[in-house]
Amino acid sequence: MAVAIGAHVDQTDPVAEATARGASLVQFFLGDPQSYKGPVVTYAEGAAALKARAEEAGVDLYVHAPYIINVATTNNRIRIPSRKLLQQHMDAAAEVGAKGLIVHGGHVNKDDDPAKGFDNWRKAIEATDLKIPLLIENTAGGDNAMTRYLDRIAGVWEAISTAEGADNVGFCLDTCHAHAGGNPLETVVEDVRKITGRIDLVHCNDSRDEFDSGADRHANFGAGRIDPDLLAGVVRDAGAPVICETPGGAAEHTSDFAWLRERL
Repeated sequence: MAVAIGAHVDQTDPVAEATARGASLVQFFLGDPQSYKGPVVTYAEGAAALKARAEEAGVDLYVHAPYIINVATTNNRIRIPSRKLLQQHMDAAAEVGAKGLIVHGGHVNKDDDPAKGFDNWRKAIEATDLKIPLLIENTAGGDNAMTRYLDRIAGVWEAISTAEGADNVGFCLDTCHAHAGGNPLETVVEDVRKITGRIDLVHCNDSRDEFDSGADRHANFGAGRIDPDLLAGVVRDAGAPVICETPGGAAEHTSDFAWLRERL
């Protein structure tokens, strides 16, 4: 089975990075993943040129939104700028012709009812002009996280299912986050599909830490704590494009691709 496999790469020239890895898809940031300053297209010739070059090269682009976005929180000083930042990155990702914008699920405060977080997600979807698919990613840690545990993912999905634009919201399944978050990889694809009806992208990563550790630390394939057959099984079962967010550059990624393909 021919699964499309790519990697998270430097944003300066994503198409060149794809070529260096022999990959048909790549993921990158637009600007600083820890900043509220808004997206920056660092590709020298600009967004339109990057879009045209990727199309010409047959490379699918995916953009990862900043880590600091948290549209679920009840804290206005975080939620309101997060929503604004999400829209800015959505607009910029659409300009470079990205196939999707990946965003983490965020979290509520310790004493908050999770239902408030679910409803804030609904409001965020309604407030955002989804020009391309928004792919919500499961996360590894935190008891108050919106997308660590399956029941919370279900809460988010139920809330956003009534929002206008919900059909343009998809799911990104991260294997390291699932493992570290305490979700058995044997059944996670089926478990997520029962909730969301879809898996649009897989972040395939080994984990440096044990099952249910809550630690988000990625490892190269075979160098972490996840059973190799389980990693390959998730990719096979999901049947979605794969992005490796594993450490290293082109050489390490190429080696990771080969490792994964051998097991598919």
